[in-house]
Amino acid sequence: MDFLIVTGVSGSGKSTAIDVLEDIGYYCIDNMPPELITKFAQICGGMKDGIQKFAFVVDIRGGDFFLKLSDTIKELREESLSLKILFLDSSDDCIVRRYKETRRKHPLDEISFGNIRKAIETERTLLSSVRAESDYYIDTTILSVAQFKEKMFSIFLENRENFIHIDVMSFGFKHGPVSDADLVFDVRCLPNPFYIPELKQKTGLQTEVSSYVMKFDDSKELLKKITDLVDFLIPLYIKEGKSQVVIAFGCTGGKHRSVTFAEKLGKHLKDGGHKVRISHRDIDKH
Repeated sequence: MDFLIVTGVSGSGKSTAIDVLEDIGYYCIDNMPPELITKFAQICGGMKDGIQKFAFVVDIRGGDFFLKLSDTIKELREESLSLKILFLDSSDDCIVRRYKETRRKHPLDEISFGNIRKAIETERTLLSSVRAESDYYIDTTILSVAQFKEKMFSIFLENRENFIHIDVMSFGFKHGPVSDADLVFDVRCLPNPFYIPELKQKTGLQTEVSSYVMKFDDSKELLKKITDLVDFLIPLYIKEGKSQVVIAFGCTGGKHRSVTFAEKLGKHLKDGGHKVRISHRDIDKH
């Protein structure tokens, strides 16, 4: 099992870091008292299957609990556990700006009498020993959120292709649009099996319907162009840090053409090694 302690200066991006870690499979606990990490690790030691990666955010919000962090780190490493420390930092000016933008109080606001720069200075002093022990260090001062995520991926994600989840779905326009799709393709331009008596009551999940839809040159060409576009876009979405992409195909009723295309693209993406879920919103509607 792998254990990761995420710490650093308040306002440096720990919330974003933990979101990324959750997306890539870590079990995350925010504001964990350091002394409980050892007990948690002992509990995890009795688990034979299940989650293998754990991340704990430990920072100055813990007050007196935080002062035990160095002792906890020493204890965990003496037990030969796979423990790493990620330290996040940012410039004082950047931290001040972020707090002004969010209008939140610094955790040390009370003892610094509202002087945020004094609070940052005090926090850096308290964090100095932990920073010296850190395995990874990221300065987020000039990083956009996308750049920060990219940095996290480069450190903690072994296989970028397995990170993104792709939902491919079909729907019928007559039942209403899809509100959460990133890409929507309208396939009503193709011949409709609904008007073929023997196909009307069947769906695109059945060979007779999908064969009919795909027997036309326009259908084959459209599928090829859509496939080429999606193959081009998916690496860009991964690079941008998206964890989920929803691709929707719409036809009139959501039973024939859209189902056929969703199945075809979904299989193509699965064959390419992506995590894909295929669903048909309106396939049972009339």
